[in-house]
Amino acid sequence: MAYNWFKAFHIVGFVCWFAGMFYLPRLFVYHAEAYEQPEPARSILKNQYQIMEKRLYSIIMTPAMLLTIAMAIGLITTEPDVLKQPWLHIKLAMVVFLVGYHHYCKRIMKKLAADECKMTGQHFRWFNELPTVFFVAVVLLAVFKNNLPTDATVWGIVAMVVAMGIAIQLYARKRRLARERSATVATDLVGAGTEGSAS
Repeated sequence: MAYNWFKAFHIVGFVCWFAGMFYLPRLFVYHAEAYEQPEPARSILKNQYQIMEKRLYSIIMTPAMLLTIAMAIGLITTEPDVLKQPWLHIKLAMVVFLVGYHHYCKRIMKKLAADECKMTGQHFRWFNELPTVFFVAVVLLAVFKNNLPTDATVWGIVAMVVAMGIAIQLYARKRRLARERSATVATDLVGAGTEGSAS
C-alpha cells in the first residue's frame, strides 16, 4: 500500500515539476523580448514577468521538485532491489541533470532581474525545449524499464529535436519578416508625412 501512495504522489510531483519547467523558460522568452519594447511597456512587462517567474519557481516548481524526489526515495525504500536496475541508473542521471537545470533557471531569473542576462528570446526558445526531451526520455524509461527499444527511442528523440529546431527557425523567420514589414510601413508613413507637410 505504501508503494502505491509513494508512486501516486511521485507522479503528481513529477507532472507539476515539469509543468513549471515547461512554462518558466517560456516566461524567459517573453521577458527577454520585453527589452525590444519601448518605454513604459518595457518596464511594465519586465516587472510583471519577474513576479510571475518568482512565484512559479518558488510556489510550484521547487515544492514539486522536492515532492518528486521525496516520493522517489520512498519508492526506493519499498523496493530497494530496483537500485540494481540499469534503467534506474540512467533515469537518476537524468534527474540529476534536471535538478541542475532547475537551479540554473534560478540563476537566469536573477540575471534577468538585474538586467545582466545576455540570452535572447531565440536562445530561450532552445532552452525551453530541453525539459521536453528529458520528459519523453524519463517517461519511456519508467514505462519500458530495461526493455526500452533504444534504436526507436534515439531516432524518435532525434526526430523530435529536429522538428523543434525547424519550428524555432521558422518562427524566428516569421518574426524577422514581420519586423521588416513594420519598418517598411513606418518608413513609408514618415515619407508620406514629409511629402504632405512639404506640399
